[in-house]
Amino acid sequence: MPRTSAGILLHRPAPVGREVLLGHMGGPFWARRDDGAWSIPKGEHGSDEDPLAVAHREFAEELGSPVPAADLLPLGELRASGKVLTVWAAEGDLNAAACTSTTFELEWPPRSGRIQEFPEIDRAAWFGIEDARSKLVRGQVPFLDRLLAAVGGR
Repeated sequence: MPRTSAGILLHRPAPVGREVLLGHMGGPFWARRDDGAWSIPKGEHGSDEDPLAVAHREFAEELGSPVPAADLLPLGELRASGKVLTVWAAEGDLNAAACTSTTFELEWPPRSGRIQEFPEIDRAAWFGIEDARSKLVRGQVPFLDRLLAAVGGR
């Protein structure tokens, strides 16, 4: 059975099209990467958990704020990075510079015996759809097209 993950793609109108809020993945592996190193705020869940509840929880954990919208639009599922990812879209605004994330522990450097703490998301930013295509990890890019189709490109 594949691992499952759920997330929320926050979006807002922009002078030209839409902007989406993405999180730059934390930890040493992603530290010096930019293109392909951003993600929709999301997290893994078990078969006994409600994916939508997990999406809300993970958004709050990774960005330090609850989802600033009540209405969510399902964008469906995709298989990405060996997981089945379910995403909802929410129209709203959030101060990306004020986002704070929970942390995780990792032995770093490898085999050093030294455990360090890293943020799950080390920063957040708003991107226009075209910029987001290059920033997102490849497997999540189709959600941008689904978002545009769902909101009619507005």
